[in-house]
Amino acid sequence: MSVQVCMGAMMQCSFGVAPSSLVVLPTSQVLAGGPPAATIMDNVPIVNIPPFGMCNSPSNPTVAAATAAALGVLTPMPCVPVTAAPWVPGAPTVLIGNMPALTDQSKLMCSWGGVIQIVSPGEFTVMDP
Repeated sequence: MSVQVCMGAMMQCSFGVAPSSLVVLPTSQVLAGGPPAATIMDNVPIVNIPPFGMCNSPSNPTVAAATAAALGVLTPMPCVPVTAAPWVPGAPTVLIGNMPALTDQSKLMCSWGGVIQIVSPGEFTVMDP
């Protein structure tokens, strides 16, 4: 069983240097132990997924340009997440507003090659089957 993710959950990107906190808008009006519950569609950059400090991905054009300017020395640049697809997998048996619930086992792919994962779900009382 996995844990339901809610607003305030801590996330980490494999290419980011700092953790970030998930933002869940209360549009579905479903709460998970207090804060709004998250779905797999809470994947919008900046709105739901704040930056992770600096980005170390060589696929990120700003990092590639800064690295080229530094004669090949990897130069991190500010993170701007680019997440085009929803979180995978969600909870197939738990729907929130007709969308699968987000669990602590879900991952989100950044277009620059990073894998965003849940470090802390934000609450520990609501379990998803």
